[in-house]
Amino acid sequence: MARVFVITGPSGVGKGTLIRALLARVPALELAVSATTRQPRQGESDGVSYHFLSHEEFDARVRAGEFVEWAQYSGNRYGTLRSELDARLARGVPVVLEIEVQGARQIRETMPDAVQVFIAPPSSQALRARLEGRGTDAPAQVETRLLTADAELAAQCEFTHVVVNDRLERAVEELVAVVRTELATVK
Repeated sequence: MARVFVITGPSGVGKGTLIRALLARVPALELAVSATTRQPRQGESDGVSYHFLSHEEFDARVRAGEFVEWAQYSGNRYGTLRSELDARLARGVPVVLEIEVQGARQIRETMPDAVQVFIAPPSSQALRARLEGRGTDAPAQVETRLLTADAELAAQCEFTHVVVNDRLERAVEELVAVVRTELATVK
């Protein structure tokens, strides 16, 4: 039976960077591409970075039950299409979900065997610096993301594993160790 790894944490904490390193070091894993209603950022492509959906299409897919989980986050919706997860699990491939805390809670209810990993920043100030430094959001959007992050950080005690992304290499090694240990326990 393939494992599902839920990787979550506040926006700007480095989930994507850690996941890219994880996938390079544990090639058996595959990332399920999330869907979103937000506009693509420079360099992102549909079906690779995200499945970019209109609000209407996202709503229709929610009504049709096509999402395993979905959540509203900073004015947009994000979710995991059931087809993204099911195709990999049917092939016996362990899958990584990069999702919001709300979505992680939904997965915990529907898939209690999923391995839940929370990525935390070393401090609130470091998170602010990362969000401002990446230059992808307007100042008001950064503030909205930081308000959401406060609530998400309070939820980290809900997660089986917490990885603090203070030094990238150390955080990658810790995440890889969690995943390899969990994969070794699959029967």
